[in-house]
Amino acid sequence: MRVVDNAPLAPLTTLRLGGPARRLVTVERERDAIDAVRELDDRREALLVLGGGSNLVISDAGFDGTVVRMAARGRATSAARDGRVLVTAEAGEPWDDLVAALVEEGLAGVECLAGIPGLVGAVPMQNVGAYGQDVGETIVSVRAYDRARREIVELPREACAFAYRSNAFRGEDRHVIVAVTFALERSAESRPIRYAELARALGVVEGARAPLAAVRSTVIALRRRKGMVLDPADLDTASAGSFFTNPIVSASELESLRARARDEGPMPVFAEPDGRFKVSAGWLIERAGFTKGFAGEGGRVAVSGKHALALTNRGGATTHELVALARRIRDGVRERFGVTLENEPVLVGDRL
Repeated sequence: MRVVDNAPLAPLTTLRLGGPARRLVTVERERDAIDAVRELDDRREALLVLGGGSNLVISDAGFDGTVVRMAARGRATSAARDGRVLVTAEAGEPWDDLVAALVEEGLAGVECLAGIPGLVGAVPMQNVGAYGQDVGETIVSVRAYDRARREIVELPREACAFAYRSNAFRGEDRHVIVAVTFALERSAESRPIRYAELARALGVVEGARAPLAAVRSTVIALRRRKGMVLDPADLDTASAGSFFTNPIVSASELESLRARARDEGPMPVFAEPDGRFKVSAGWLIERAGFTKGFAGEGGRVAVSGKHALALTNRGGATTHELVALARRIRDGVRERFGVTLENEPVLVGDRL
């Protein structure tokens, strides 16, 4: 366990923004994480659990409390009764390293989630999804410290309540995730490809399978073109990924939205299992006038030049500038289309 007072947090986030923490505790064992959280709760001290910092926006004032940084690594494999392979990874495992290892070992189920920054412990909290896959499909349980019950609990998939960019953990701080178990299929080929862009890039039809390694490398190439693979030399990757979630609307709301967007060309819409519809937030943002590369006041924050959903730190920016641009985009989309976009990253000490 390593403890640092008045610790800078900006270098620990992909946005490279935010002020310091009063104290930073880095834990490399599950037991240390639990002990640190329990001690802080006993003292009624403010706590922020930090993983890879890839889905986090920290205010310029920083965090007036203790940040517990999860750095416990390791994974174990066992067999499930149905023939699948169970892989349990600790919270501090880098997510893309795990995906790469699973692909190398011929385990299918998360190959479309390659190239996503962050750590395993944050994956259930974000219900990470991309290119037709989401982790809710393969997670079978989450091991967490329950701060209310003051004990370790094993939460089955059903208790996690996974939905699009939503789950039982989002917006609450009761559980500190220490490990995640996935059920994967032993196969040299991927799960059926369900995303049209990926299928085209692979040269297969939707619903077909493709070699695991080819899927992973193709996904990373697609993400790189959109500035979604971390690269210190590329300012378009200094982001928290997609800043806004795609809005989910009812049939009547979709009809109203289409009427307001009548002159904007075909609007990307995807049917949801519950009868509602998912609308492309990126499309709405660009049609509201915030095109790729659109800069905020002062020019130090901007919409990515590659992806309309990412807001980037062009160098020397502040969180205040980033949030101001996000508010401007949110308000502009609401005024133009009557839809209110919601932020995907967690905001600490700020709000839209």
